[in-house]
Amino acid sequence: MSVAVTGATGFVGRFFVEEALAAGERVTVLTRQPPPPGFFSDPVSHSPYALGDRPDLSGYDAVVHCAFAHVPGRYRGGEGDDPEGFVRANLDGSLALFEAARAAGVGHVLLLSSRAVYGAYPPGTPLSEEMALRPDTLYGEVKALAEDALFAMASPSLVPVSLRATGVYGPAGPGQRHKWADLFDAFRAGRSIAPRRGTELHGQDLATAARLIREVPAETCAGRAFNLSDFLLDYRALLAFVARAEGISHPLPPESDTPVSVMRTRAISALGWRPGGRALLEATLPHLL
Repeated sequence: MSVAVTGATGFVGRFFVEEALAAGERVTVLTRQPPPPGFFSDPVSHSPYALGDRPDLSGYDAVVHCAFAHVPGRYRGGEGDDPEGFVRANLDGSLALFEAARAAGVGHVLLLSSRAVYGAYPPGTPLSEEMALRPDTLYGEVKALAEDALFAMASPSLVPVSLRATGVYGPAGPGQRHKWADLFDAFRAGRSIAPRRGTELHGQDLATAARLIREVPAETCAGRAFNLSDFLLDYRALLAFVARAEGISHPLPPESDTPVSVMRTRAISALGWRPGGRALLEATLPHLL
């Protein structure tokens, strides 16, 4: 199969590229600039792309859309002081890509969405795909509207799917920092860390889910959203690993008692998806230090 990935050199996008390469697929990265030499484990093709473009997607079996314009380091609140530009780039830009995929006869279009589409539900609410979407940020609203627009394009030849991912962790690409790098540095420096816990998912497991979706019969996933989440992680437990590994004696933050809305993942599990759980976290953490 041949796969095109937008935002492929971003932290999350890289996992989709590496999964496709491992499966022996032909990969084209759609980014503004070509990736640096050696950024991916195997050679990839490059096609210049920016949000709002209508690239020629002829000949591709699947498109994975990860590109997203936002204030660096922020998704919620990522519009900064330009909400109109945020919507124009991300929603209108996504629609242009979807239209290009449909015109080119692409079989699968997968949108990287977010648990932010459920934002307004009270903390501690179990979240399932059947629930009405209630985004409470512009980021979540844009993702929800992009999902709706993509699903409306479903046809016998086009299989649109949304990947509603929770927080993604894992090794970053060459020259990049992983999601907890600043947290680890703050802990090493002895700064106070506020209690926090949240749901996590390894980027490898996210990309595996995307591959499974593309391999099952189209009627099982066309026009559907899939929740993707693995486990609940507290900063105290995470930093305890860092403390043990590096001999740090700074006080750990207290455990968080904040309720967390956990996404149910029965739909993707029914396709045979099994995330790596805490065993994968423990295997990954040494690489993040």
